[in-house]
Amino acid sequence: MNDYTPTIGLEIHAELKTHSKMFCGCENAPHSSEPNSRICPICMAHPGTLPTINKQAVKNVLLVGVALGGELADFTEFDRKNYFYPDIPKGYQISQYEFPLVKGGMLEDIALTRIHLEEDTARSSHDKGDYSLVDYNRAGVPLMELVTEPVIQSAEEAGSFARELQLLLRTLGVSDAHMEKGEMRVEANISVSKTDQFGTKTEVKNLNSFRSVERAIAYEIERQIEVLKGGGSVIQETRGWDDGTQKTFSQRKKETSDDYRYFPEPDLPKLQLSLVPEFSYEQLKSEMPELPREKRSRLKELSIRDEDIESLVTDSELGSFFDEVLRELGTEQERIKLAVNYATSDLQGLRQTRTNFRFPKTKHFVELIEMIASSELSSRGGKDTLVLLVEKNESAKKLASESGLLQESDSNTLSTVVSEIINENVNVVADYKSGNENVLQFLIGQGMKKTKGSANPELLAKLLKEKLS
Repeated sequence: MNDYTPTIGLEIHAELKTHSKMFCGCENAPHSSEPNSRICPICMAHPGTLPTINKQAVKNVLLVGVALGGELADFTEFDRKNYFYPDIPKGYQISQYEFPLVKGGMLEDIALTRIHLEEDTARSSHDKGDYSLVDYNRAGVPLMELVTEPVIQSAEEAGSFARELQLLLRTLGVSDAHMEKGEMRVEANISVSKTDQFGTKTEVKNLNSFRSVERAIAYEIERQIEVLKGGGSVIQETRGWDDGTQKTFSQRKKETSDDYRYFPEPDLPKLQLSLVPEFSYEQLKSEMPELPREKRSRLKELSIRDEDIESLVTDSELGSFFDEVLRELGTEQERIKLAVNYATSDLQGLRQTRTNFRFPKTKHFVELIEMIASSELSSRGGKDTLVLLVEKNESAKKLASESGLLQESDSNTLSTVVSEIINENVNVVADYKSGNENVLQFLIGQGMKKTKGSANPELLAKLLKEKLS
């Protein structure tokens, strides 16, 4: 890094899942296909209208605070953040300044400054000609803002943090956090400096994919280093990210908090959260689902591979299905290993290629794993039976039997097959007896072919060795 140290802080906004908007009764449906169809006099700031606080939105932020080990506020209030833009109906945004809902906390070993609650802006579009259009369906949607301490030191670390936050929000059920829909947006504050100096930061706004987060930060770090190495000074400003050119660009001078002229919102009451029983730490904690870090730890104890653990943690449907499988399957290590492999590989493959996919009943999947573990089914037979299981959702044993997939493990039956193989492959048998043991695999293959894959290959090999010796 040429003796320069990057310092990065993130501000992440996430739209919250609630029935109504933050300060009015309009449906929280910012992606409605009909523009300006989810608006009312309150969220459009008509004269004489008064906002009211969305209780569920407050609770959602407090849940995030508990999950991240933050300090929940007792007293809190909302503030007016004054700035003018067509997507702000009021001419100001109702946000929180001095008294956020949550202070501190930690995620991915990165310290948090605060988490507060505000209302989202409308959505502007500029692609219809020489004018702009504004859709106010999003105006007033509950918006959580999480701010980290400036302790992140690489683009990769920032991307990892954002991914983990998205996973946490989805696990808690407080936000869908789809970045491509604008439900989660990342802003990065970036500076570089020598070890004995402070750097001037720039803010890169509205990054809407993890790849953009990482690439914008990496580019901005290099850009600032080149400016400083050339004897110039980094300007404190707001910059955008151009996916086409893969470069940041200047947008405007960076505002400070003084520019927004914050003051307490006079139309909303102050909140004493300790007076609301369902906002207590104990109540919120009791409603907490298993968090991603807890699930990773639990699965790690079962000796599941890290990459499979990530699949089971990040994919909620697959993870829930596998948890049900574990409850029926027990703790025998070999069966757990088989179940993981078939769930994360074969079952996921079917899920991605079939439009009408549905998970099989847990008991049928467990029965399939038991049959493979006990050699009733070969690996190939297990895969074929799983396809039938997804299609028909019936007993694995029944489906395998009807389709002739059960593995033949009867010594008498296979002994006859072995005799036929030996008689039909005299030259290969001679090679084996002269010391070329590698040809045994060929003979086993002939046996599998003769039994149409139903023979137990281990038993087949054992019987071949016995007869050939």
